[in-house]
Amino acid sequence: MASRQGFWLGFLAYLAWGFFPLYWPLLAPAGPVEILAHRICWSLVVVAAIVLIGRRWKHLRAINGRKLLYICVGAVTIGLNWGMYIYGVNSNQVVETALGYFINPLVTIALGVVFMGERLRPAQWIGLAVAFGAVVELTFDYGRLPWIALTLAFSFGTYGLMKKKADVGSTEGLALETAILAPLALGYLVFTHAGGGGTFGHAGWLNAVLLAGTGLITAIPLLLFGAAATRVPMTTMGLLQYFVPIIQFGIGLLIFHERMTTARWVGFGLVWLALVIITAESLIARRRLGARRVAEPTPELV
Repeated sequence: MASRQGFWLGFLAYLAWGFFPLYWPLLAPAGPVEILAHRICWSLVVVAAIVLIGRRWKHLRAINGRKLLYICVGAVTIGLNWGMYIYGVNSNQVVETALGYFINPLVTIALGVVFMGERLRPAQWIGLAVAFGAVVELTFDYGRLPWIALTLAFSFGTYGLMKKKADVGSTEGLALETAILAPLALGYLVFTHAGGGGTFGHAGWLNAVLLAGTGLITAIPLLLFGAAATRVPMTTMGLLQYFVPIIQFGIGLLIFHERMTTARWVGFGLVWLALVIITAESLIARRRLGARRVAEPTPELV
């Protein structure tokens, strides 16, 4: 029962993240930087309320030293990720943002090798090599590096690495991350509005509500994800994450009518092939490990 409930909570979290590209254009005429600043500030308001209601401030007081340093780095990388994502969507490059999240699991594996000393199995090396070939091929097609996709993939991969090293609850972590970014974001908003350039309160009540709503749409999927992660295996969560770029890719093609050249289809096909190789290899490795543990005698029987 808990596993089934966890699956649906995770599905709803990834579904919400997948449909994010439909929300950011609604915030016009606000630009990407202003939207990012509002998202940071309103997310802090929502998460602070959750911390207070849940009486989780004791967990925050226990965070210091190296953990706080990791959270600071995580705050910078998630801020970069949010800003780049908003820019990509609002500049009609949704397909490239989807590419970033297709690449992200591969980047996460590479970061694990470099910073965590993890070793790759042969199939994982093949998957990474295919993904690298995809990036090279797409670079020739775009006439430039797919920098939006790469920035999204590496910033979110680094954020995940910092979260792993900090080992702090998702709610507490987001509260600290937004608190670190909030002074800069609030300063930008005050400066912009003082110069007569802000949209909040000047573009109608609906625009103001939607800008404030960035806090809720940031916090709700995160809470759903946190609840799901404690109920289902990480393998299931790993497979569910592909819903996000698949939905975004579909939105870019079907709703925003972005152009896909033959060469671009080839590049995406190589990325998908790399993901299939690595996902299949991971599932097989987990199954073998599980079978090995079952076959080993328990201490009580020795």
